[in-house]
Amino acid sequence: MATRKFLLATRNPHKVREIVALLEGLSIDVSSLGDLGIASLPGEDDVEVFSTFEQNALAKARFYRKHTGMNVVADDSGLCVDALGGGPGVRSRRFASDHGMGGADQDAANNGCLLRLLDSVEDRERGAHYRCALACVADDRTLVVGGRVDGMIVRTERGDGGFGYDPLFLLPEYGKTFGELPPEVKAMISHRAEAIRSFRRWLEPLTPQEEPR
Repeated sequence: MATRKFLLATRNPHKVREIVALLEGLSIDVSSLGDLGIASLPGEDDVEVFSTFEQNALAKARFYRKHTGMNVVADDSGLCVDALGGGPGVRSRRFASDHGMGGADQDAANNGCLLRLLDSVEDRERGAHYRCALACVADDRTLVVGGRVDGMIVRTERGDGGFGYDPLFLLPEYGKTFGELPPEVKAMISHRAEAIRSFRRWLEPLTPQEEPR
């Protein structure tokens, strides 16, 4: 059976590293938009306009499938904070700019915006969860799966690992933020890891397996 090729519909190097690592052991060839030198396409910025992560992930997968003809894997993920009515949610990447706080460092701007909005919120009311929806459009098959992890938002950034809101997202059972947890632990418990595990279960019967080393 030939190795199957997949396009990972992201230019975010952090996502690329996480997802490729989580797919280790499958005989598939995964390349990102950056790896293939795929520049911004007309209409690309207008794809993720839906109100759910699932709709956005599927729309993104279908968009790049249409433009490349490749098997495509796309994800949409974000942070949902109880005290913000589930926000920023699908607007997680654009959160700071939505509040007039954009900056060159998008992660820093988003984290600063979140801390400002939650400044007066008591610790017991700072519950939050990460969500991930992952979609795959491959030949005549389409899959949408999801993952979730629950936690709390701390008052100052902790740790320099991960990316995005990770330094603010505390896992109470570990007493650490995603920014403090070792990558191998995050790879077992994160929202993205849960979604990728479901994707692996769907993909494994369709791909050859690597021999154990």
